[in-house]
Amino acid sequence: MNINATLLGEIMIVFILVVGALSYYLGRRKTQTPILAGLLGLVLSIIPPFGLVYLVVLVLKKDVGSTSEAVSG
Repeated sequence: MNINATLLGEIMIVFILVVGALSYYLGRRKTQTPILAGLLGLVLSIIPPFGLVYLVVLVLKKDVGSTSEAVSG
């Protein structure tokens, strides 16, 4: 079975961009520094398991807005 390195590279680039975009989107809701969260997700997604674990951590983290609303309300 032949594995095309170009196809593998393209899949890897798409994965990195998707994880980076999802990290930024989740970072907007879950952190106060969404750009840093997106960049960290982009860097960690170079090794796919680290990128997926980072996304799981962001999903499980509480929203930034919900803690301030609970204190004031």
